[in-house]
Amino acid sequence: MATPALPSHDEIDPRYTWNAPSLFPSVQAWEAGLTEATHGLAALARFPGRLAEGPSALAEALDVIAAVMLRVGRVWIYAGMSAAVDTTDQTAARMSGQAQALVAMAAAAAAFLNPELLAIGEPTLRAWISSEPCLAHLTHYVDDLFRRQTHIRSAEIEELLGMLADPFASVESTMGLLTNADFQFPPARAGSGDPLELTQTTLLRILSGTDRLARQSAWEGYHDVYLAHRNTLASNLITSVKRSVLFMRARRHASTLEATLFENNLPEAVFHNLIATFRKHLPTWRRYFALRKRLLGVDLLQPYDMWAPLTGNRRPIPYEQAVDWICAGLAPMGAEYVETMRRGCLHERWVDVFPCRGKSAGAFSSGRQGTLPFIKTSYSDSVLSLSTLAHELGHSMHSYLTWQHQPYIYCDYSNFVAEVASNFHQAMVRAHLLASDPDADFQAELIEEAMANFYRYFFIMPTLARFELEVHQREEQGRGLSADDMIALCADLFSEGFGDQVHVDRSRLGIVWATFGHLYADYYVFQYATGISGAQALAGRILSGTPGAVDDYLAFLKTGSSQYPREALRLAGVDLTTPEPVEAAFAAMGGLIDRLQVLADG
Repeated sequence: MATPALPSHDEIDPRYTWNAPSLFPSVQAWEAGLTEATHGLAALARFPGRLAEGPSALAEALDVIAAVMLRVGRVWIYAGMSAAVDTTDQTAARMSGQAQALVAMAAAAAAFLNPELLAIGEPTLRAWISSEPCLAHLTHYVDDLFRRQTHIRSAEIEELLGMLADPFASVESTMGLLTNADFQFPPARAGSGDPLELTQTTLLRILSGTDRLARQSAWEGYHDVYLAHRNTLASNLITSVKRSVLFMRARRHASTLEATLFENNLPEAVFHNLIATFRKHLPTWRRYFALRKRLLGVDLLQPYDMWAPLTGNRRPIPYEQAVDWICAGLAPMGAEYVETMRRGCLHERWVDVFPCRGKSAGAFSSGRQGTLPFIKTSYSDSVLSLSTLAHELGHSMHSYLTWQHQPYIYCDYSNFVAEVASNFHQAMVRAHLLASDPDADFQAELIEEAMANFYRYFFIMPTLARFELEVHQREEQGRGLSADDMIALCADLFSEGFGDQVHVDRSRLGIVWATFGHLYADYYVFQYATGISGAQALAGRILSGTPGAVDDYLAFLKTGSSQYPREALRLAGVDLTTPEPVEAAFAAMGGLIDRLQVLADG
């Protein structure tokens, strides 16, 4: 029987859609907000050349910059969320482009700040900070500014680099529009021969089903559409890499990896430790693949079998039940934390919950100081969907607490810490459910979810990180790349990871890089693996009853960017600049495989 067509976004019960009216009551109101925010940029024109007048001028400039950026943020979030929940909405697409242009204009208008602070000089700024209470919070900002001094250019060059943000942003938006709005995927076919609607939001649902023919047709059909557009997708990603190389050279760094990690004061060893530890533990992955093959009863494990259920007794989990279980799993964090999260999910409409036509792939948390920490997901009454919701709520609670406790200049945080907070939620909820329900089928389902999460973040992401490094290095060296080169490189890396346990469909596995928009954020993907490592360690501290562990973790969430990422994580109780947390995470994963083995043998 054919699956029913997905509803449009406006056909979904508003209770399960993101709270757009909390920002603007209508598109017309948004347009007025866009105009107001655009005109508001003129307020920044009063300050270039004036910061040296004294601490009061600097304090006033910082206040105006914050006010301007908060207005810009509301405009940008409304447009971005509107486009993400319905990529076929042409009005939303236009709004998204306008908002991106506004963000670039705002960045250019505020670009005078750092060059002028550098010109004032460190001794003067430190004297102002000591004497003026309204500037006391700038200590870390100034420390970081002078650390980065040799890579900050003149005001004119900084303005130009800021202006480049808008045209270069189009490479990511082009990828999103092409793959989410323009791509038309062929229907998957059930074993009965019935068609199954295949979209960005239904793919995982089919891949996590029991029908192997449906999984095969969905996986192959999905990747074949990407292959049909491989040259466009390759050119688009290479343009993004060229952007990285341009900025690396403009700021006088030795490599794009160094340039990216430098921003957060991270040593390159963080990246290389992760990759080395990942490759060392490939036998652990191959042991899991062999066990999965046995449990599925197949002669040859295929990539589309990675999400297949290992038991036939799947427990449906409605959205409200998922919220209850997530809240129970996070109960050690305290009543205020849990009630904030519950209120966001059930009353304040942080979450755009269900799949619909045109909804973009994947899930994310989005917002800015002054907005709600919105979530876009495609919930499907499963353990996997519950886990995804928990993950995104980890991001949203991180944002919520940062915005509550930090001034504007520190109200964001790096990807390096972001993926700790999201994976921490999953680790806590998983531990709670494993401990609270001994049913063997449910235990197996929970371990499946855990391994699916590890597979994405501890296998696919490190593999893509290796791909990303090679692509950047080739571009830095002027060697160039074609779509076929990129497909071959990606296929080789997956082949090494799978060994002889999984069939390697070279063309379809080779195009996997094109399915991940994460690659448009430089060296983001490896931080999923470091993030899950840190999350396991921090959840372990709390679950084992380590004195002060909850307070340490909450302090970390409230830190924002007021400390460097590695210092913020040390505050919470983990050091991700060493291989030990990654080794410990592999040990935890090995324990899950052992547990699954016992269930299989029992």
